[in-house]
Amino acid sequence: MKPNPVIWFEIYVQDIKRAKRFYENVFQVQLEKLENADEMWGFPMNMDSAGASGALVKMEGIKSGGSGTLPYFYCDDVAVELERVEPAGGQIYKPKSSIGEYGFIALILDTEGNTIGLHMSPKQM
Repeated sequence: MKPNPVIWFEIYVQDIKRAKRFYENVFQVQLEKLENADEMWGFPMNMDSAGASGALVKMEGIKSGGSGTLPYFYCDDVAVELERVEPAGGQIYKPKSSIGEYGFIALILDTEGNTIGLHMSPKQM
């Protein structure tokens, strides 16, 4: 296996409009409708950069709020995105916390019941 093996993620949602609005507000990005997909909205992507992109997905038979996988989103400063979570309809599960030499993290719940992480690299400190 190569380093940084994850290349794509999907966050399952029940209300795609509500979820799209939440993620666009918290991360200050514009999600893009993915072609050939009925209910997928992709996060900004650069195929020439390290890291993974993904999409919000509404799929029949798949419920949101699973607890098996926890994606972390890169942030310049976790505190900035945390300030946007509750006004966008989400909840803060774990406030900004140090993870020592690896930087800072926070955990939030989106409008669909999914838990996601925020991560700030020690390079930003």
